[in-house]
Amino acid sequence: MKIFTLAFGLVMLASAYPSAARVTKIVIDETLPSASNPAYEEVAGRAFGELDPALKQNAIIQDLKLGLDKDGKARYVASFVIRKPKDMSKASGLMWHEVPNRGNVYATAPEEFAFGDTMLASAWQGDNSGWTAVRSTASVAGRQFLQLPIAKDRSGKPVTGRVMGRIVNRTGSDSQALIIQSNPVPYKPVSLDTKKSRLTSRTGESMDGKVFGEVAIAPSDWAWAKCDATNPFPGTPDATQICLKNGFDAKLLYQVTYTASDAYVLGMGFAAWRDVGEFFKTAKVDEQGTANPLADSVKYSIGRGVSQSGNFLRGWLHLGFNQAENGKAVHDGMWPIIAGRRISLNTRFAQPDGVLELYQLGSEGPQWWLPARDPVRDPTGKAAGILDRCTATKTCPKIIEHFGSAEVWALKLTPEWVGTDAKTDLPLPDNVRRYYIASSNHNGGAGGFDTSLPGVGLPKAGVMCPGNNYGQGLLPANPVPHTQTVNAIRVHFRNWVMNGTTPPNNRYPTLQEGMLAVASKDGIGFPTLPMLRPTIPEADFIMPVLHYDLGAQFNYADGSGKVTNVPPKIKHVLKMLAPKVDADGNELGGVPVVLLDAPLGTYLGWNVTATGDRPFHKDQICDYAGGMIPFAKTAAERKAANDPRLSLEERYNSHDGYVAAVTKATVRAVDAGFLLPVDAASLIEAAKVSAVLR
Repeated sequence: MKIFTLAFGLVMLASAYPSAARVTKIVIDETLPSASNPAYEEVAGRAFGELDPALKQNAIIQDLKLGLDKDGKARYVASFVIRKPKDMSKASGLMWHEVPNRGNVYATAPEEFAFGDTMLASAWQGDNSGWTAVRSTASVAGRQFLQLPIAKDRSGKPVTGRVMGRIVNRTGSDSQALIIQSNPVPYKPVSLDTKKSRLTSRTGESMDGKVFGEVAIAPSDWAWAKCDATNPFPGTPDATQICLKNGFDAKLLYQVTYTASDAYVLGMGFAAWRDVGEFFKTAKVDEQGTANPLADSVKYSIGRGVSQSGNFLRGWLHLGFNQAENGKAVHDGMWPIIAGRRISLNTRFAQPDGVLELYQLGSEGPQWWLPARDPVRDPTGKAAGILDRCTATKTCPKIIEHFGSAEVWALKLTPEWVGTDAKTDLPLPDNVRRYYIASSNHNGGAGGFDTSLPGVGLPKAGVMCPGNNYGQGLLPANPVPHTQTVNAIRVHFRNWVMNGTTPPNNRYPTLQEGMLAVASKDGIGFPTLPMLRPTIPEADFIMPVLHYDLGAQFNYADGSGKVTNVPPKIKHVLKMLAPKVDADGNELGGVPVVLLDAPLGTYLGWNVTATGDRPFHKDQICDYAGGMIPFAKTAAERKAANDPRLSLEERYNSHDGYVAAVTKATVRAVDAGFLLPVDAASLIEAAKVSAVLR
């Protein structure tokens, strides 16, 4: 009888857990009441998973067979955090599966708490660098981490390869770490002998990849070491830092190439995120009998990621990871937010923290959804698109993507719309909606109305440019918000996934409508405005897609493989388009936004890097920061400033006139489906109490 009972229990356990989803164990490390909503709680823990390299869903992972345990499986540990109703009978049935951004989990929107939605965020970035470093436990407030194997050859030694790191806008005699965005480069040199590395300095780099004033630094004049005023060159040996004999010059960029080892099998992050999502959506218990805290509560799920995390989603779908190991679709919807590229993850020695510095990858292969040719980079190749694999397996989700102007100017977006030759609009399938929030910053600005008034709202000093110690912007921050538009998109997306209600039609600038042109002052019709040089934006101001020669072992279509040319040469600079602008310099096209329909200034998806203590990028685009130039209050003020734009008084006459313009703009946005009535009422009230024309 005991033998029968044990066997019966094992059968029941196996039937309770879908064996194809290879999360074998979960550990709950912490459960706390939600600080954001008293009806919710937050659960943090770790998921232990394994991958079978023989399955086609996993076989695409670079170096997977070099990261196997003795039993032929590759294993990972992924942290996660769940936000869920305390009373799961009140759950809506929808789970948002969030992609952490550099380990960070975004706050849940109040509207999602009100809906009763659940949220799962699980780790994908396994380079163990800075914020993503592996820890022994997970916590509700902590960053997410992924423990992965290191690729080893047949003899058991870690594989090696050439890696690059950069130091920019640094000065002084102290040693400097190699930084990508805000995290350390995750790969250390095999040897601290500087003769086996190459360090150069540069006086300048253009957006299209031209290099100026490159000089090789003698091996005797630098060291892999930590040094400072009390411990000068050559310092104390340290594989994470560089010490210069004569100190760093802020006017120069320093670039080092070296042989590294310990390449994490980073592509496993795609599979780990897939399997953790599938487990919490479908499983009752893990293989040890630990209960899934979301068991039987999730009917629908939407994957969501912002910026870097949105790029992850596009790469995840392109490589076929919305198909679980059991062959079924993982998520019903996918929302890549302000993300126009694919993450560079499935490459040996990948640097997924990279943004848009020179030589950072992510724009290789098709960035568009449906199959299309790549006539510039691969003129003899076949048509391809991001949806190819999920189309073949019938696992494509419903997709909404939305962008702002910063993604056009600094995040290399428009080839997704018009291809690499920029000659024609590329079609969208029925399962994709695309919405453009014109003249807006990366992820939107602060909103409000006083934020557009000089001396009243946002500070006159320019914003800091994102990226690796990039510099400061000339212009104050762009306040055009995404918040209200996103609130409306969220409702449409839920209704589309849960009820089949079709969302509004695509709204973005197209060639057919005559709203896209070459990204230059003459091309888009940009006016000459105060605070800016008269020639801006020049033809080489925008950040273009660069086609790199990465070597014969790199798969350009998939963005996978091994990069053997470090640093790579540039084969092509793609033609970049941007939306045309009106007489004020505000972009045409896109969804209706109240602050753009009742403008208080010129709102830009770009800014200009100013002078100061970080001069290397002076006068270039300020990475992906936006900016704004307020309108003058009176006609006399604008004429004194030689400003061609109408003043606030000339536009609206009075404060009441501006409130009327805001009210009219809210009606247009609500009617189009991109503003909820509750948000419209709030905007009208905010306009009434604002300082505009007081």
